[in-house]
Amino acid sequence: MSLFSRSALRLPQLVEGLSLSKKCTSTVIKGISLDSRALMPGGLFIALKGSELDGTKFVPEAIKRGAVAVLLETDRQNLGGTIEIIKAAIPIIGVENLSQNVSAIASRFYGDPSERLGIAGVTGTNGKTTCCQLYADLLSQLKENHSGSVTTNSCGYIGTLGHGFISDTDAICDDEPAENMVMDKAPLTTPDAITMQRLLDELEKTGCSDVAIEVSSHSLVQNRISAVKIDTAIFTNLSRDHLDYHGDLDSYAAAKASLFKMPGLKNAVINIDDDLGKTILADLDPSIRSLSFSLENITADIHCQSIDLCPDGLNAVIQTPWGSGKIKSPLLGKFNLSNLLAVIGAVALHEGDLGHTNFQQILTLVPKLKSVPGRMELVSDSADFAVIVDYAHTPDALEKALQALRLHCEGSLWVVFGCGGDRDTGKRPEMGAVAFKYADRVIVTSDNPRTESPDQIIDHIVKGIKGQCCIESDRRAAINKAVLGAEPGDVILIAGKGHENYQILGVQRVAFSDQAEARLALHQRSPLQKLGGES
Repeated sequence: MSLFSRSALRLPQLVEGLSLSKKCTSTVIKGISLDSRALMPGGLFIALKGSELDGTKFVPEAIKRGAVAVLLETDRQNLGGTIEIIKAAIPIIGVENLSQNVSAIASRFYGDPSERLGIAGVTGTNGKTTCCQLYADLLSQLKENHSGSVTTNSCGYIGTLGHGFISDTDAICDDEPAENMVMDKAPLTTPDAITMQRLLDELEKTGCSDVAIEVSSHSLVQNRISAVKIDTAIFTNLSRDHLDYHGDLDSYAAAKASLFKMPGLKNAVINIDDDLGKTILADLDPSIRSLSFSLENITADIHCQSIDLCPDGLNAVIQTPWGSGKIKSPLLGKFNLSNLLAVIGAVALHEGDLGHTNFQQILTLVPKLKSVPGRMELVSDSADFAVIVDYAHTPDALEKALQALRLHCEGSLWVVFGCGGDRDTGKRPEMGAVAFKYADRVIVTSDNPRTESPDQIIDHIVKGIKGQCCIESDRRAAINKAVLGAEPGDVILIAGKGHENYQILGVQRVAFSDQAEARLALHQRSPLQKLGGES
């Protein structure tokens, strides 16, 4: 998207200090964009070469749309290969390591918003969305209590679910997002470098003081947040994911760990139940304040003395540098307890010398923190059985979700899941093995097949299942089969898509919601129950 800054800047101001192919003219820049289609007259077009598209090929279109300058990679010998570019009347300037500097250019254009905001960045395979939203909610509530204001939106959020505020915690669990939560249609967990700076600018203009950001491994490798001043970094865990992009687990781990080496980092909150977490902690610059957390390791700064997982949530006694205290939360699953420890630690570091009194105040707010859409979301808790929707799309996440729900299940534990197409094929049989090991009833279905054959994806999954399972490639039919087949005391986990309200079939996005389909199936089932039929 191409939007305008607080005040238009001249091109030399945006590229100051960068290695350029030639001297800049003092062209006034009114907007910046990576997408030629979104460029507005007076804008700067930054032509990057991505994994699928080469931005230089779209320079002519950008010029037609009113671009007043273009930035290219200096090592690019072919400036798009067209006469129009070579003969353009506007400045076309090569920038050394342009992709690494887009974040800095965008930050300058939007007035360096992260310099004035407290930024918490969360990375890890699982838990990023939950931790970010819990952090934003908890910090906002804490500041609201301190200020006495009931309208405080002190901490914003940027991530998988969109951007905005989490002030209306009740709305987070509803079908519709909170009134002040904007749901982006962009598929990126962490927005591109320009969008990120724009959103930070927008959030600052609303009056917020802090922002929680989901930081993906892709965004770290692609330098999308290289000019974002991260104050507090949180590491949740590492398990197999995105190896189609990173190549191997070591490269994936290195990408995650790079968040903790960003310049200016002040605080780090690290899960030492994870091997990578232990490595990150050991390699951490001694100038960075750190807190380790663990569910079991008593050497961690924040750890559990006792854990009680019950049908209506979880309870725990935790030990911290500020003393011990009790946690009571409606969240489900042991992994959500780990997320809570991370968030408590991060908020504590944010508040500085927390002290026992403020720590106890934080604990009083924890029960008010609600589940995140598509993250262990309870769709139905009827007297007969429960239906849960969760984003679990990795072997580790699926295992943790099933293990957590087993403790809440009196009957059979069902799982309905698939795997995404055009993505890491190696995890598919692992997902099948996990499902078969931890669930009583397994229904393998389609997820987002994209351009792959759904049947081929299912075949890969089934290779990991050493026993019987049900195969139903139509996801709607699969959900319906589970809901209509459940018996009293059963728990149904619908995994893989979580908050997503679409399926990607080929190159098309088709409207589809696991939650909505589950409710429709429940509605179909209710007449059977009333008539004394199958329940």
